[in-house]
Amino acid sequence: MKYKLLLPLFLLLILVSISQSTFANPGQFVQPNNLFPKVLISTNLGDIEVELDRSRAPITVNNFLSYVKEKRYNNTVFHRLEPEYVLQGGGYKSDFTTIEERESIFNESGNGLKNQYGTIAMARLNDPHSATSQFFFNLKDNPNLDPGSRWGYAVFGRISAGESVLETIREQATDVSPKLGWPNVPVEPIVIKMIRVLPEPEL
Repeated sequence: MKYKLLLPLFLLLILVSISQSTFANPGQFVQPNNLFPKVLISTNLGDIEVELDRSRAPITVNNFLSYVKEKRYNNTVFHRLEPEYVLQGGGYKSDFTTIEERESIFNESGNGLKNQYGTIAMARLNDPHSATSQFFFNLKDNPNLDPGSRWGYAVFGRISAGESVLETIREQATDVSPKLGWPNVPVEPIVIKMIRVLPEPEL
């Protein structure tokens, strides 16, 4: 009798476990059969269209799309601008409080994609597998960010339209943030108003 009572509880735990693992990464359900989904990054300086590459960086793309689907990137800022290097965002709101982060992901920098001008890649800490929400655009070819004897920075897409907006952003003034003491912070906030997934192309 005791075993009969435990069986439904055991089955319930299995179902909860399956449910959690299935829905832990909602990005995998965003246009799941599209290897190259596109997103539109709407900023206060214009729109940038990005084509993501799920064929080379499926973990990274699905992670990024999870943040997009959950609207976690909306009303955040690009907090780092080095005009001859990178433009970085995806981690902070305009008051520099952090957004809610998901679990860190596996580093896919060995996928063959290079940190070239106009590509989008994941930012991380020294731990190669520490990327969560922050991403950056390469503002020039940055081979030093590609893998070699050490892990690189995972590229997962490139700009497909709106390059002129990236160039406008590149020209914005930066300074040391008086609030945080960080260098290379845009003087006037560069706001990511919204990131949305664009419709799939019709066959």
